[in-house]
Amino acid sequence: MYKLLLHGLLLALLATSARADMRFSPETMLAWEPESFVSHTDYSLVFDRQLQRKVLRAASTGSASGLFHEQKIDLDSTPWLSWMWRVEQFPDVANEQEKAGDDFAVRVYIVVRDGWTFLSTRAISYVWSQQVTASQSWPNPFTGDKAMMLALRNRTADSGWMSEKRNLKADLKQFFGKDFRYIEAVAIMTDADNSNSRAIGYYADIAFTRE
Repeated sequence: MYKLLLHGLLLALLATSARADMRFSPETMLAWEPESFVSHTDYSLVFDRQLQRKVLRAASTGSASGLFHEQKIDLDSTPWLSWMWRVEQFPDVANEQEKAGDDFAVRVYIVVRDGWTFLSTRAISYVWSQQVTASQSWPNPFTGDKAMMLALRNRTADSGWMSEKRNLKADLKQFFGKDFRYIEAVAIMTDADNSNSRAIGYYADIAFTRE
């Protein structure tokens, strides 16, 4: 009887764990692993009057560095990714779809593995564009179709805080033609290195959820 009760308790705990949402506060995001490509984007906690709480501010002056969180996340349990972001200043770019213009005030990445080598990674970069229309996608100009860009907002949108929610399993299927169960990492980045200009953006409340 004891073993049966213990077995039932373990199954219940596993089920609860599988259903548990995963949320990252601005304080938690600031502690993510920094990854620098060109100089360092400045990430800091600031108090936001509109939200009445602390958010993560990112300021780039000719820099490109992000904050990465590596963790295998089961999309069968939490297929939805949601977050909040805001743009204060867009970088000065001519064409966002070319290498010289691949700069964004706010980006949110997810990374998956499609094999066992470094070259087998795939990524989606959700961006707030200032040029292309919302829902437009294109291959990253540096990596080709291994990393797809998807504009969720454009410059004509409200410049205040905006909320996003994406079905990751559906987006991955759309861009890479197969079902992925796990993602390997989530990241944010504000960059203005290619245009050697300045960009400022804000992030809050990244979450993986079942619904």
